[in-house]
Amino acid sequence: MPFTLPRLRAVRAVSGSLSLDRTAPPTFPSSARLAVFISLWIATACNVPLWAAVLDLPGQGAMPHRLGFLLAFGAVVAGANVALLSLLGWQRTAKPAAAVLVVMAAFGAYFMLAYGVVIDATMLTNVLQTDVHEAGDLLNWRLFATVAVLAGPPLWWLWRHPLPRRPLLRQALHNAGLLAAALVVIVLSLLLVFQEFASTMRNHTQLRYLINPLNSVYALGNIATRPLRMDTRQILPIGRDAQLGASYAQQARPPLLVLVLGETGRAGNFALNGYERPTTPLLSARTDLISARNAWSCGTSTAASVPCMFSHLARTDFEARKNNFEGLMDVLQHAGLAVLWVDNQSGCKGACDRIPNANTSGEKDPAHCAGGSDCLDTIMLKGLDERLAALPAEQRQRGTVVVLHQMGSHGPAYAKRSAPERKVFMPECQSSALQECGREQVVNAYDNSIVETDFFLDSVLKWLEVQEKHAQTAMIYVADHGESLGENNIYLHGLPYSIAPDVQKHVPWLTWLSPAMQTRARTSAGCLQQQLATQRITHDHYFHSVLGLMDVQTGIYDPALDIFRDCTRAPRAGGLGLPPARPAGA
Repeated sequence: MPFTLPRLRAVRAVSGSLSLDRTAPPTFPSSARLAVFISLWIATACNVPLWAAVLDLPGQGAMPHRLGFLLAFGAVVAGANVALLSLLGWQRTAKPAAAVLVVMAAFGAYFMLAYGVVIDATMLTNVLQTDVHEAGDLLNWRLFATVAVLAGPPLWWLWRHPLPRRPLLRQALHNAGLLAAALVVIVLSLLLVFQEFASTMRNHTQLRYLINPLNSVYALGNIATRPLRMDTRQILPIGRDAQLGASYAQQARPPLLVLVLGETGRAGNFALNGYERPTTPLLSARTDLISARNAWSCGTSTAASVPCMFSHLARTDFEARKNNFEGLMDVLQHAGLAVLWVDNQSGCKGACDRIPNANTSGEKDPAHCAGGSDCLDTIMLKGLDERLAALPAEQRQRGTVVVLHQMGSHGPAYAKRSAPERKVFMPECQSSALQECGREQVVNAYDNSIVETDFFLDSVLKWLEVQEKHAQTAMIYVADHGESLGENNIYLHGLPYSIAPDVQKHVPWLTWLSPAMQTRARTSAGCLQQQLATQRITHDHYFHSVLGLMDVQTGIYDPALDIFRDCTRAPRAGGLGLPPARPAGA
């Protein structure tokens, strides 16, 4: 039968509708495919650190049993990601949410693989508070390659597949069904291995911080909801009753105390503490230093430790607090002393917000900041006299407390933390991807940073000795936290306190008191050397020890946490006396 023009048009229309348009990207039959595909990718490719840790757990029996547990655990992780994406699976949010989760998972997988870290609220707080220099130290080709491999394929797949449009009610029903299916998978998988799963998660709590990217999502939620658990709108005052003690009554010279806030110091890598390598040649040559060899931090990161150690609260109380409070520097200022904070890194984490402060990390001084990189800590001594002279004269006549916040041994770019002439241990790791270097090279670079700290502290002591003609001087150096250098394939710091190794919590604590300060405080360096050689102290002692040494009287002072108290001599007749000890919180 001959084709007429209408028939020809109809045949063309039908054949055109049945042909494949090779230029148009395929569409999802439903957004469920998006959620399932992305979740399976994340649960497998982006969770290699988790599965490696699970397979490495002791006492799991034969390999078939391990694989069975692994598959059930994997189904739980994939189901949880599907459930999360079902809540975000709307027309305008499904693909962006999936893309964000993939990128988060890729970055998380890299840092967990490369440095052995885990992701929690403290770790993400560190990320959010870091500066450009610190972030730059973490960038390397391995990071970009890992993220490209883990995030590239699913992102390309998302870009190639547009989502079909659905009416809002239909999409809501679809998402509800997907959520229900995901929960069923999770429950059935848990029932298959419930006893073993519960035991594993109870005895190996670090695994919960490896579930990627749910660990990051949970941590972000923890940070975002913090204002609901703690009133962050105001800073509650403390120590407004602070007064200067009797030692200030007829002083010939005011006290000058330098608090060196160390960064990333391992107590075990200080030769002063028995380390076999000569990392502290200048300090070890002195006989008037007091080293507390059994000192422990209240956190494993700067963001956790610095606010805690400058707080009047002990570690457990600080973590459970419902309000923000003023800190040590505020109390010293309330007492009428001159105070100053000089920072050589990313900030004081709120501890210096209400006092005079300066930051040297961005200065362009070729003598201290070679190549335009991070400045060595000696930059903080440049212009320090002028900064002190700018403080109110009336307060300086009473006494002065200065904080010098180091860049110290901040990783992973340890090689940047020491001057060429103080690189004693070679070869050293030059890469921020520490896994590229042998452990000896990593330790060499770190130990060279301790040699630099030795030089800096010796420079501070020499500067204080010059000040002795018009001040009674002292120095306390305490690191904020320690560091992992590859032990058990863990690098850097920031692990949750409950599971962190001791090297991230055992910190150096050094004290130097000039003869004039020993007389003023009626304490003996020899007594302190003997006492603190073995006595366990923590950052909980820091706040109260500084108040005790500076003879600041306040009801918030706790003598039981003052490390100088046991070596304080009873006042002689006619001498300067201490006020009676007050109970904590009186």
